Amino acid sequence: MASTFAWAANAAAAKHISDEESYYRIGELAREFDVTLRALRFYEDKGLIRPKRRGTTRLYSSNDRARLSLILLGRKIGFPLSDVKHILDLYDPRGSNVHQLKTVLDKSERQMKQLEQQYFAIEEAVSELSGLIRDIQNRLAHLQVNDNDHSTEYTGAN
Repeated sequence: MASTFAWAANAAAAKHISDEESYYRIGELAREFDVTLRALRFYEDKGLIRPKRRGTTRLYSSNDRARLSLILLGRKIGFPLSDVKHILDLYDPRGSNVHQLKTVLDKSERQMKQLEQQYFAIEEAVSELSGLIRDIQNRLAHLQVNDNDHSTEYTGAN
C-alpha cells in the first residue's frame, strides 16, 4: 500500500506537468469519487487540493483529481488528513522523493500495526458475541420446550 500511495503521488505530479491540462468542476469530481461538495470544500480549506477559480466556479486540475484519489485512499486506510497532507506535500517533481517514500513506509507500517490490533480485537469480540448468541438461543429453546410442556400439562388438567 505504501508503494501504491507513493507511486500515485508521483503519477499525480507527472500528470500536472502535462501540456494539456484537464479541468473538472466540483460536481464532476464529487460524482466521480462519490463524495459530497462539502467534503471537497473541506479538503480545499485544509490545503489538500487547490482548485483554480473562474468567478465562483472551482476548476480542479488533473493534479487535484489525482491528489483527491490519494486523499480518499489515505482516509480509507486510516491515515489522518494531516499525514496525507504531509505525504503529498513532500513530493518533489525534481527529486528522487526518497524522503517521501520513507515517510509513507513509516506511516504505513505504524498504521498496519494499529489495524492489525483492531482486527484481532474485533475477531475476539465477534467470537465472544457469537458464543453469547448461541448460549441465549439454546437457553430460549430450552425454556420454550419447558413452557410448552407446562402449558400442555396445565391445559390437560382442565
